Amino acid sequence: MMSDTNTSPPAKVPSRRARAARRAFIRSVFFGGTVVGAAMLGFFPVKKAWTKRLRPPGALDEDDFLAACIKCGQCVQVCPVEAIKLGDLDEGFGVGVPFVGARDQACDFSCDAVQCVLACPTGALTHEIDRKEQVTMGLARVTRPNACLARRGEGIKGTARGTDFDGKLRYMEVDRWTPIPVTDHPYDLDLCDLCARECPIDGAITIERLNLDLSDLRGDPVVFDKCVGCGVCEMMCPVDPPAIVVVERLRYGDL
Repeated sequence: MMSDTNTSPPAKVPSRRARAARRAFIRSVFFGGTVVGAAMLGFFPVKKAWTKRLRPPGALDEDDFLAACIKCGQCVQVCPVEAIKLGDLDEGFGVGVPFVGARDQACDFSCDAVQCVLACPTGALTHEIDRKEQVTMGLARVTRPNACLARRGEGIKGTARGTDFDGKLRYMEVDRWTPIPVTDHPYDLDLCDLCARECPIDGAITIERLNLDLSDLRGDPVVFDKCVGCGVCEMMCPVDPPAIVVVERLRYGDL
């Protein structure tokens, strides 16, 4: 007579560590998918204003710019100093949309034709903003005056941003048309005036003396309405964080 007893081995019960690892994996997948989905929908950066970007020259107002830009990357391809980058996943509606990170690499506004504007196929970047002769990006502001070397009466010797900085700039006295590494152009200045000295727009920034005492070198950077917000001053500022930065994008009619 055959026995009815089941001789198959008992099912293996996962260990406590395995169960915990599985729960952690499921939570990670769920949370990651939620964050990516929210970012792709633009919810977090738009609602929380986590991401504010300096757009390339001649950009339309932000909402119109985001609607008009097709993320083709043509502006990125033609930028002579590789200043234009494309937004990452944390950009929300700005994923894949071009921006300029001026502290790392400013827009080289000395490219007279503004190649990115000419390359834009949709008019998201345009020369026709407000019917002015000069397109704009933003406006420079001295946000940390007490850190400014000029205001403190201090000079600069050596490179502006250290030997490991990757930024480039077109130095008029070196080569009007070819940008060179900032590290290849050292300074020996009794009073720092790099924001004014290297500004590509004549008369946009000057250093104004604090008093009439000629022995007192201290001065204040003063920004005029000629400023286009290219970010060269922010890139070249030797202090970190910079004393001068480009703030919200403004047009000549708003200044």
